Amino acid sequence: MNSEGHIRILLAEDDPDDRLLTRRALAESSVSTAFTAVENGEELLHYLRHEEEYDNSQSAPRPDLILLDLNMPGTDGREALREIKSDSELRRIPVVVLTTSEAEQDILQSYDLGVNAFVTKPVTFDALADTMESLGEFWSNLVKLPPERDANE
Repeated sequence: MNSEGHIRILLAEDDPDDRLLTRRALAESSVSTAFTAVENGEELLHYLRHEEEYDNSQSAPRPDLILLDLNMPGTDGREALREIKSDSELRRIPVVVLTTSEAEQDILQSYDLGVNAFVTKPVTFDALADTMESLGEFWSNLVKLPPERDANE
């Protein structure tokens, strides 16, 4: 959680409607969030590594939580998760897979790659709002998130 008391959530989702609905669901929750979205795994990695258009850590602050779709074009969620969890600078950031998949193979592979939780996207907006409320409550009030690392460490 940042100094303003918000939990910083970064969503990697290729579907613009899903990005909008997730933003709306979080805005309606009782959890104070700072929300950012990227469109695919490659953009997610650029954001996290402060590369290309995200080279400024002030405009691309480290998230407290990543919500990750698995099925995206280009660098998909699985590859992005593999990269994040193998990077000593990024691996402590909690990642929640948020996907339409209910496939056992996707669940097992996600946990094998180091995901912190696997959540199937609800079908209705009300159910999505409830899910975002629960996720926000859990990650902002119950869990101790890792402190931000000093850039000089």
